[in-house]
Amino acid sequence: MDWLSMPPLAALRAFAAYAEHANLARAGAALNVSHAAISQHLRSLEDHLGAQLLDRSGRALALTPEGSHLAQALLLGFGAMQSAVQDISTQGAARPLHISCTPMFAANWLMPRLAEFRMKQPEIDLVIDPRGEIVELHPGGVDIAIRYGDGKWAGLEAEILLASPMAVVAHPSLLQGRVVRSPEDLLDYPWLEELGTTEAAHWLRSRGVADAIRGASIKLPGNLLMQAVRDGQGVAVGVKDFVSEDLQAGRLVELFTSNEERGYHIVTRPGVQRVQARLFISWLRRHRKAQDSAPQL
Repeated sequence: MDWLSMPPLAALRAFAAYAEHANLARAGAALNVSHAAISQHLRSLEDHLGAQLLDRSGRALALTPEGSHLAQALLLGFGAMQSAVQDISTQGAARPLHISCTPMFAANWLMPRLAEFRMKQPEIDLVIDPRGEIVELHPGGVDIAIRYGDGKWAGLEAEILLASPMAVVAHPSLLQGRVVRSPEDLLDYPWLEELGTTEAAHWLRSRGVADAIRGASIKLPGNLLMQAVRDGQGVAVGVKDFVSEDLQAGRLVELFTSNEERGYHIVTRPGVQRVQARLFISWLRRHRKAQDSAPQL
């Protein structure tokens, strides 16, 4: 199709509105423009096509045979477009909002707050998909991902939700009074990691430790990880914000803390989001603002 030879869509829509209502004023009201604007679109459409679409010889405008032919095609076309848009909108509205996040984030941040969103938006069905590995965001799949990192993911849009460094923590009983001065001192301890992640190895490499962990390595779901750390079963790297109460109460010991500017981000595909996704993101942003304005202890 030669799109360059097509008349402006606004002119076609104005002509279709006139053909539907047979009145300039009613056509203008349907498109929320003046009847003069409709008349101008009709004349420009005739000029573009080089054909007379309206018979202006009588007291009222009437469609010429060419006008009737074009009107029939436009009404069918715009009707099909409207039907397709409604079908797609209905399908989008019926599909649950799919949110991907780590089990750690789901257990420590999302689930304690989710009841509030459900009360505000009870009509929105949710799929909470907690897994450690990064998932692809594609149309018809995951709508929103909550990812930890620096916010730089190619081809995606990200905004910070919760800024928090990573901390290496352990229960005091695991250390048995030993002083930990360098990352190498932790190689003989058992390490706990969330399924689907490699935080321990990544953290050690980032500190220049090339040797492998000599102690046991245990991978388990994020919602069980911190309980295992509290039970003294191993050392773990975790988001400091999620263990701050344990550190303050002395249930855990903070061995190292990174100074990297990282945190949990709201990650989406570029472009317009579904209404459900926009509402959920707005709710997340309100919690971010509440956190930012909370007094620091």
